[in-house]
Amino acid sequence: MNILVMMLLVPAVMLVLYFLMIMPRVRYKPDTTPFTKWLYAHRGLHNEKENIPENSLEAFRRAVEAGFGIELDIRMSRDGVPVVFHDEALMRMCGKEGRICDYDYAELQCFPLGRSGERIPGFEEVLELVAGRVPLIVELKADRADMAVCREADRLLSRYEGLYCIESFNPLAVLWYRLHRSEVVRGQLSDAFWKEGEYVGTISFLLQNLLFNWLGKPDFIAYNCKYPKMLSKWLCRRLYHIKTAAWTIKSREQLREARKHFDIFIFDGFVPKGEGG
Repeated sequence: MNILVMMLLVPAVMLVLYFLMIMPRVRYKPDTTPFTKWLYAHRGLHNEKENIPENSLEAFRRAVEAGFGIELDIRMSRDGVPVVFHDEALMRMCGKEGRICDYDYAELQCFPLGRSGERIPGFEEVLELVAGRVPLIVELKADRADMAVCREADRLLSRYEGLYCIESFNPLAVLWYRLHRSEVVRGQLSDAFWKEGEYVGTISFLLQNLLFNWLGKPDFIAYNCKYPKMLSKWLCRRLYHIKTAAWTIKSREQLREARKHFDIFIFDGFVPKGEGG
């Protein structure tokens, strides 16, 4: 009899634990509805054929003029300046050796983005350019346990009057905002790492299945649009009723499909005609 009770009890406890681990913020939630009224240009409205690079001032200017929200990435220079750049390494966008964090901000200004005359923008420049005209989804590229990017980005965002939210793959960055700026809308980024061939062990498993949600208590989940039915993401939306963001939508067909499963839409490689904010 005791064995039977244990056989029933253990799965029940594990199931309860699972639901507790994926639980997002459910009390004292900020309003996420304003973010659902826009489509978001991934790294700005960039266009390689027109020599307008991603995460450039010109790409952000074009997004604002077209009436789209903006998703962008923040990293730290060696001297502690938050800059807008996606990759850790400079090679793909600038053709230079090394990482963003290997150079001071002034040195980074010497590296053009691709073949354009654009330079790596400081986050402060971008905020001045956008000036609250469209909402921002700010991805924090926080490396391991170093939360300097959270502190420096927040220093600038705390004075910014426009609509914005933050997101990160690193649950410690989401936790930082939970602890220090709980009023700011925060999101947990994730992906189906196993299916994408990016599975690297326990951390990937936990993150893929949103098992860090208990830590950061996110207000929304941002997930790869190719995997709308991943169980934990589905449960967060259907059971806990939080918003989900689809990244990165590559066509109008993908956008139509994503509308069935997500609430916020980040696009790249095409322009959703007549569908700005």
